[in-house]
Amino acid sequence: MKVHATRMIRKMRGGAQAHLLECGDGHHYVVKFRNNPQHARILVNEWLASSLLAYLNISTPEIALVTLSSEFLAGAPDVYIQLRSKHLAVEPGQHFGSRRPGRPGKTLVYDFLPDTLLEKVVNQSEFLGALLLDKWVGNADARQAIFRRSAQSSPNCADRPRGFLASMIDQGCSFGGPDWKFYDSPLQGLYFQPVVYRNVRSVDDFQPWLDQVVGFPEGALDEARASIPPEWIAGEEASLDALLEKLRSRRSRVPDLVADSARGRVNPFPRWGS
Repeated sequence: MKVHATRMIRKMRGGAQAHLLECGDGHHYVVKFRNNPQHARILVNEWLASSLLAYLNISTPEIALVTLSSEFLAGAPDVYIQLRSKHLAVEPGQHFGSRRPGRPGKTLVYDFLPDTLLEKVVNQSEFLGALLLDKWVGNADARQAIFRRSAQSSPNCADRPRGFLASMIDQGCSFGGPDWKFYDSPLQGLYFQPVVYRNVRSVDDFQPWLDQVVGFPEGALDEARASIPPEWIAGEEASLDALLEKLRSRRSRVPDLVADSARGRVNPFPRWGS
């Protein structure tokens, strides 16, 4: 989907210096810019990993190509990147956008819930699917999520009471971030509150996502690759194709990568093997 930025709302926290922008479709997007301080590859990582999450039916914000025109930037002086004491202008063109749920000031979005409220997350099991995805794509960061109140149960947890809905965000450190390598530490990709993994006893508890990742269709990867704007990967097409070839070959390793987490310095699965 393509949208045009119309209004600056605020700057967001984080090393990529994303901005919350209102767009012409009436929605608000957390936008990461091509010339962000982390690397242009961060946008590619976000686009690919978010597309794979969506294919697996794991809750994640809808993504969009957000166009920032020269006219918009001229009328939005607060849209810039801070580099020490200098301001770096944002380049016109297409940037990565992740849709914010609801409207700022009306829909509350939380980036943390205490363990007692995590019990009320209706799609809590999707953290298991997200971990599989993170192991597959080599997410070099901890799993990030946001929460909002849910008026209905999740399709993946139809028997759970109403409460909160989790949505997986911030995939920029997939593929080792700007390095485009797979480091495979046992602790990478884990959510920092292990209560979400409290019922895991074996890799079998990661179904149905385990079979879906191991058997992930080539066509879905090709479709995600084809939807990346050419200007994001100019001069790096061969490197990206080599990265995706490695990604394809890693599918069968995902169960072992999850099991490695159980054997790591800190076991996030207290019931593993019981």
